[in-house]
Amino acid sequence: MSTATAQAAPRERPLCVSLWIAQALLFCVFASSGLAKLFMPIPQLAAMMPWTGQHSEAFVRVIGLIDLAGGIGVLVPALTRIMPRLTVLAALGCSVLQVFAIVFHVSRGEAELTPLNFILLALSVFVVWGRGRKIPVAPRRS
Repeated sequence: MSTATAQAAPRERPLCVSLWIAQALLFCVFASSGLAKLFMPIPQLAAMMPWTGQHSEAFVRVIGLIDLAGGIGVLVPALTRIMPRLTVLAALGCSVLQVFAIVFHVSRGEAELTPLNFILLALSVFVVWGRGRKIPVAPRRS
């Protein structure tokens, strides 16, 4: 399908819907996690995510900013059709972030915390593939 095509062909509609669902899920998880890491007091955050109490506040806040940017980037450019290729780049960034998160948790002996990271990694890679190659979102025409 051409990137200039605004709607998916009927046979591609289930894939298109799946991509939008994946993007919405990624947005919800990354944006809520980012907002929590940005604005929640560290002691309260550490009760939910112990690693946040063991690293500098600046580190936690930067990770929160990265999470928030990834969440916004994976959905908003495609939704508004303003620079929708940013969605692919944001999903790629989310994928890389999840690989680092998995390595981080495993290195700390917290492998039991990684299933969500693997799910987010799979969703992010799906969006990279789907929006990058299979059903790209056409940019808005001026």
